[in-house]
Amino acid sequence: MKSQFVHDLPFGASLLPSGATRFRFWAPAQKHVSLEIDGASPVSMTAVDGGWFEAEAPCAAGARYHYRLDNGVAVPDPGSRGQADDVHGASLVVDPRGYDWRHPEWRGRPWHETVLYELHPGAFGGFAGVQAALPVLAELGVTAVELMPINDFPGRRNWGYDGVLPFAPDRSYGTPEELKALIDAAHGLGLMMFLDVVYNHFGPDGNYLSAYAPAFFRDDISTPWGAAIDFRRPEVRRYFTQNALYWLQEYRFDGLRFDAVHAISEADWLDEMAAAVRRSIEPGRHVHLVLEHDGNVADHLRRDFDAQWNDDAHHVLHAMLTSEKDGYYADYADRPATRLARALSEGFVYQGDPSAYRKGEARGTPSSDLSPTSFVLFLQNHDQIGNRPFGDRLTSQVDPDRLEAAIALQLLCPHVPMIFMGEEDASTSPFLYFTDHTGDLADAVREGRRREFAGFEGFAPGEGTSSIPDPNEPATFERSRLRPDAKHGTARHRLYRELLRIRRETLTPRLEGARSLGASAVEPSTVVARWRLGDGATLVIACNLGSEPAQIERVQGDLLYESRPGAADAARGGRMAGATTVALVVPAP
Repeated sequence: MKSQFVHDLPFGASLLPSGATRFRFWAPAQKHVSLEIDGASPVSMTAVDGGWFEAEAPCAAGARYHYRLDNGVAVPDPGSRGQADDVHGASLVVDPRGYDWRHPEWRGRPWHETVLYELHPGAFGGFAGVQAALPVLAELGVTAVELMPINDFPGRRNWGYDGVLPFAPDRSYGTPEELKALIDAAHGLGLMMFLDVVYNHFGPDGNYLSAYAPAFFRDDISTPWGAAIDFRRPEVRRYFTQNALYWLQEYRFDGLRFDAVHAISEADWLDEMAAAVRRSIEPGRHVHLVLEHDGNVADHLRRDFDAQWNDDAHHVLHAMLTSEKDGYYADYADRPATRLARALSEGFVYQGDPSAYRKGEARGTPSSDLSPTSFVLFLQNHDQIGNRPFGDRLTSQVDPDRLEAAIALQLLCPHVPMIFMGEEDASTSPFLYFTDHTGDLADAVREGRRREFAGFEGFAPGEGTSSIPDPNEPATFERSRLRPDAKHGTARHRLYRELLRIRRETLTPRLEGARSLGASAVEPSTVVARWRLGDGATLVIACNLGSEPAQIERVQGDLLYESRPGAADAARGGRMAGATTVALVVPAP
């Protein structure tokens, strides 16, 4: 008996039991639309209420089609499940039942078991390449693989955040069936699969929506990436809610990460969408929803979202490790240990506090009542590496001992850890910003990249900006493929594996119900944090990310981990050597 999963979309191309295909297309600015299927005569679509056009045609999976507008322009289907070639070409009729799932019984894993691993599918060689890497990630101790955005983008290489067809996996990574095979294989290894989705903008090339549905966008506000999407409109809200359900139900992703939702002006849609997900997912299945939100709005985490990427925690850790003060790191340069202590004990560093980087504007809301697992903790991610001029990693910026002390803090504290691809092997590969644009757009992207860094130290116009890699050069993408560090890679891999073993065996079973007991700081680089675990035991982590020793309050507890021999005994005596992390557990009374 075949195991198949289908999410019935209310738009796009849907195969019917009769063998025909139904097409639905929202084009409120058009009076007439024709459906054109390769090898068949055009079909005039029927206009129905609300700007919708419908048609049925005798075609099967694999048929290539597009819509012809009043002005003669042919456009792809905004609900396309797959493209024949690229974003400007024909859409494909895709049969969701074309893949027979081998692990249909998979129900996911509880959120507190999550150890995320973020990766770029293209850097791994597409869906098949990611699938080949899964056994190594499972052995490392990862429990969830998060794909950077995969929806169709122009060209053959892209960061992923220039996508224009949210329902279509990009052909350069593989077919819909190959994506399903990847997810299926992950489930067979006990791994969850997450997908990064982008609902705040469309890319600059290949988005035809404004030609037939200008009402999709607002004309009164914009985002840093272009026109703002109008989430006041029910058609728009449904389009993206359906996209979330589609990935979770038809592809069986275990979770979604929502990119930069602070750029979605109608924040109520987020909760509406999340509630729809919770209503729709079958009982007993674990599905997780994770936000990226620069505004630090905690209320979403009290409803249907599991967690948020904690940019605050990353920024203060980065500032402590590198002493950088450019850009938003300026908000974390003073009293960094105190700020880190707040992140560890309360989640957000900025909870309504004025931000110097934002010219005194208040940022954030209180978060101290939330569980530690409401926050995803990372030392690096695609943004924080790729948005640097040369995509350099902490491996090339920070002393290995200090970096490994931070890794121990990240992986052993109750916050949900996320590893960016290559960290576990001390990779020296940069992760650069790369695209495959052509013509004037390629020139604009290249020059825009250089202007972006003109205000940073050492990058004034005429100085370092001319050496910033061209995003459109194929070599820029090739340099971003992973290379383990020859000197530290093997030892770093062992460290990650050991820390994740400790987390899995000693901490994960106790994380449900964990609560912070507070954290203290010794400026500029040392913190001592405590959490009451779910079984009543107390986890104590003391961490010195500086080079010099520090005096701390005396700590107690059974040794869980020490980054160098004797560090725990020293911490019990009130002294922390530089570049050291100690984790202790005090048993429940």
